[in-house]
Amino acid sequence: MKKFLWIVLKGAGVSIGAFALVIILVPKPHLLDETTFSPCYVDRNGKLLRLGLAEDDRYRVYVPLEKMSPQLVEMTLLHEDRYFHNHAGFNPIALMRAGWADWRGQGKRLGASTITMQLARLHYHLDTRTYIGKLCQIVAAIHMEAHNSKHEILEAYLNLAPYGRNIEGAGAASLIYFGKEPDELSSVEAMTLAVIPQSPARRSPGTTAHDQTLEKARGILLTQWLKSHPEDARLRGVLAMPLEMKLPRDLPFRAPHLVEEMMAREAEPRLALDLGLQDLLERQMTQYLSARETDGFKNASALLIDYRTMEVRAAVGSANFRREDIHGQVDGLRALRSPGSALKPFIYALAMDEGLIHPNSLLKDAPASFDGYDPENFDHNFAGPIRATDALIQSRNVPAVDLESQLDPKRNLYTLLRDAGMRGLQPESHYGLTIALGSAEVSPEEVGTLYAMLANRGKLRPLRMTVDDPENSGVALLSPEASYLTLDMLKDGTRPDAVNVPLLTRASRPVAWKTGTSFSYRDAWSAGVFDNYVLVVWVGNFDGTVNPEFVGRTAAAPLLFSMIDALRARSISSAPMETCFDLTPDLNLRQVDLCAVSGMIAGPNCPHTIKGWFIPGKSPIASCDVHRRIWVDNQTGLRLSGEPENSSNAHAEVCEFWPSDLAKLFQAAGLPRKAPPGFSGQEPSSSVAIGGDASKGPRIVSPKNGLIYHMRVGAMNDEVLDLEATAETRREHLHWFIDATYLGVSDPSTALLWKLQPGQHVIRAVDDMGRADSRQITVTAVE
Repeated sequence: MKKFLWIVLKGAGVSIGAFALVIILVPKPHLLDETTFSPCYVDRNGKLLRLGLAEDDRYRVYVPLEKMSPQLVEMTLLHEDRYFHNHAGFNPIALMRAGWADWRGQGKRLGASTITMQLARLHYHLDTRTYIGKLCQIVAAIHMEAHNSKHEILEAYLNLAPYGRNIEGAGAASLIYFGKEPDELSSVEAMTLAVIPQSPARRSPGTTAHDQTLEKARGILLTQWLKSHPEDARLRGVLAMPLEMKLPRDLPFRAPHLVEEMMAREAEPRLALDLGLQDLLERQMTQYLSARETDGFKNASALLIDYRTMEVRAAVGSANFRREDIHGQVDGLRALRSPGSALKPFIYALAMDEGLIHPNSLLKDAPASFDGYDPENFDHNFAGPIRATDALIQSRNVPAVDLESQLDPKRNLYTLLRDAGMRGLQPESHYGLTIALGSAEVSPEEVGTLYAMLANRGKLRPLRMTVDDPENSGVALLSPEASYLTLDMLKDGTRPDAVNVPLLTRASRPVAWKTGTSFSYRDAWSAGVFDNYVLVVWVGNFDGTVNPEFVGRTAAAPLLFSMIDALRARSISSAPMETCFDLTPDLNLRQVDLCAVSGMIAGPNCPHTIKGWFIPGKSPIASCDVHRRIWVDNQTGLRLSGEPENSSNAHAEVCEFWPSDLAKLFQAAGLPRKAPPGFSGQEPSSSVAIGGDASKGPRIVSPKNGLIYHMRVGAMNDEVLDLEATAETRREHLHWFIDATYLGVSDPSTALLWKLQPGQHVIRAVDDMGRADSRQITVTAVE
């Protein structure tokens, strides 16, 4: 239909009938439908992050008329077309005046184009330097006025008007020249933009005649403005002051990795990111890497999440996007890396959900073999018996692997990561128990999502990159109780610079944090939950270069806490803050007095107690039977079998009765516990201590129940299996049976070797009092 319009108009003259024909037959022009606009990304507060070029290599940002400065609109009409609301597309008086001046050959050509005519020229790309072109412009303007409202025409003009260089529209001009949205312009800035479209090549910044011609044009407009706005007389003085205007080369290039990702997704332009927080994290990272440059620290990534809304408030993909030597354009927040111990908290959460432990349970940190896998601790030492909280905080490897081995295969760490949507997972058999120590690669984004799940009481919710991303109530992968207790355990960790942090601050504003160090020192991690945020920090090299300094606690944790301290300093508030560390009534938790030594419910004989949490109906809570009251002969110092008839010859003592395996671990760790004295005379076959539990029998720790052992045919005579069990005391003997066949005797916590035989077998251990424990295993022969 556009072609029809110009066919009608071509010729020496245009009749009234042609005008009517155009208006009647040509449909309503959609003024901006065929216009492409620049990708423009701003933060949650409207601050510009990135302004790209439209498809025709121009800067052009669509802004509704309602979101433009009223002064800019009024000043533009005053300068360009003061009768805009009164004409039907053209101003006949102005046209005649301009035509008369042109016919008489007066030097300066007078402008006669209305805003509607200028829009027609821009919309249809008309050449209006000829009479035919000018007539086409007039007809197109009349056609626009007949079919479009004044509001639509003015809005389209302000989005297409030239503002110098390759900048079109007031939206792009205000962002580029002043770094502001069009509704935030000052009076002087609005006046400046109002005069540029009339002569963009001479009045836009960066041109030779910019200062002189722009100042003159603004002066003329100010004189006209003050006639109707005398209250703005102060603008005369303000207008004389220098006005800073930026150029396209000064456009911001912020949060480049996140913006690149959003551009690839064609996501909404207003990100959830907070540019102030982004600046803060980038500044802390730059300072930290500069200070650690001699240690080979060149690159890092950091992600800040508001776990209440799951909005990403800051995202630093690398130390410097433009540095090729560190592969700065790689987005470290989405790169898959080995997390080391950073995922151990989720093993402990699962173990609490399955009733295996509570925060004060005693775990074993000792050499152990798991079907041929022999994990070691980072320091190559073993702590012996250790509280679950301490084992997690100190990142002991053996307890974590042991817990993972005990988890239900349908609810272990692998299935948790799978259900959480971790995108780089291999089949479960690829990892085995090594998954507990970080063999499954994850990204900082994914780690942040998992830690936010703890803060959200076990509900996994997706990250929200833009303010328009829908909120998701999430899916429960952990119980609220286990999630709360896991964070409660993690907040007891001592930060690297704890000596410089007041105790009151540590107690009132806790940080639940964990570190991770990947295999071969390629990645250092630290993740923390604090206030209303989750912060994940990664330090390393994108090319996988090994650096022995890349240890989570010494490489990543200091950066984590420097960022946390800076964030808190930025938002100092005296108002109370609700956080995930607050105990809420919906949590099914109970706090009781626990034995400080055994971690069990304190009994009457426990000398020291602590407060501890447990989950009713889940946590393995029992009364402490380690501390028992016995009678000791005053003369011999030996234990009596019961309360003596004459109490003057004996006294009562509280002694510790540890299972043989734990007693052995205390000894090996250099923390021997004082053993109870021996019996006076023959040890009785009944009670071993006043108030003791004589019903406890041996417990087989190797092999595990249901084990399937594959024996090589060529080595049938060489394959052996360790048989090991614990007992009430180390003085007992354990008798071993394979099916109905007696195998031999061993001391508690000492292995007895059995030469494997194919088939299904029942293995039994029987102590001196006839108490027994059994395991079923299957041995198969394979080629």
